[in-house]
Amino acid sequence: MILRHGDIFVRIAILKEVRSDENRVAMTPQICSQLKKMGHEVLIERGAGERAHISDSAYEAAGAKVCQESDVLGSGQVFVQINLPSQARIQSLPEKSVWVSLLYHRTEKETIQALNQKKISAFSLDAIPRISRAQSMDVLSSQANLAGYRAVLEGAALLDKIFPLLMTAAGTVSPSKVLIFGAGVAGLQAVATAKRLGAIVEATDVRPETKEQVQSLGGKFIEVTGASVASEGGYAKEASAEYRAAQRAAVNKSLAQADLVITTALVPGKKAPILVDQEQLGLMKKGAVVVDMAAEQGGNCYGTEAGKVVEINGVRIFGAMNLPSKLAANASELFARNLLEFFKLVAPKGEMVIDLKDEITAGCLICHQGEIRHSGASA
Repeated sequence: MILRHGDIFVRIAILKEVRSDENRVAMTPQICSQLKKMGHEVLIERGAGERAHISDSAYEAAGAKVCQESDVLGSGQVFVQINLPSQARIQSLPEKSVWVSLLYHRTEKETIQALNQKKISAFSLDAIPRISRAQSMDVLSSQANLAGYRAVLEGAALLDKIFPLLMTAAGTVSPSKVLIFGAGVAGLQAVATAKRLGAIVEATDVRPETKEQVQSLGGKFIEVTGASVASEGGYAKEASAEYRAAQRAAVNKSLAQADLVITTALVPGKKAPILVDQEQLGLMKKGAVVVDMAAEQGGNCYGTEAGKVVEINGVRIFGAMNLPSKLAANASELFARNLLEFFKLVAPKGEMVIDLKDEITAGCLICHQGEIRHSGASA
């Protein structure tokens, strides 16, 4: 079934992010010009790119129309930003318009209900299926890649040691040891970055098939014998108590020796699993650092506080928040490229075409014309 969403859609409106720690913007001038070639008109809220070092004049040179917020909301038909819309912003959107952003529909049910009440067609970019055909649209992967890189740098800044082996006239400095929980996109980039900086790197993951990927980047894979966890849609399923106990035993020796620990484990729609509990934290040496990349979903480490550095028994724990925002130039560029590929699917010639038989479209269209279409978003 193919649904044509109203009239010809030519006005894609890029909104300024309102989250206080957000420096990214959903669109870059280069991608604006490509959307223009596809037959779209692009509206940019004034100042939307400032924190990513993109001027309004750069958008205008690319053919976009820079407008005040009220004009963007009044003229736009397809509204795009990176983060969740506020309730106030949803009420400002025209009925039966289209919304595109990260929506986290499994947990943000009030947001989905508000969008649906206005009969807005809402696409959740974090719900794009992780299949080969959708790789170029996968915003979670593009942003996680940068987040994994930045996590290592954040850890290095908090650590009072250097990463590489250093041989000096005064003696030899041993390399730092880095332990990474999770070998998904973020974890693998963290492995690669820490290795390039000269650290000894170990990693563990609930999916045994990631062993070769870790080893190919120069890391040592810590295997958990006797138990495993399946994956679904590119994500690991929640681990059983049996697996967590086996993993705990397998990693404790490495945890006690680690200078830097990076945790990356997330389960969509659920609180992040605890990978380093209070007892394990007590095994770590004073001066060690934990960078918890799951802080926004409760954290993988005991004692994590989102956005803060706390110290427990001499171990510093950083509850990392929105790490891609700290690399706003690259993160915005990659996000915009993902969006371009998405629009090639749903609006290839200036017309919004919703093909419900398409696996990608059906997977990320959360609500449409007053109907919540995704079971995970139901109240």
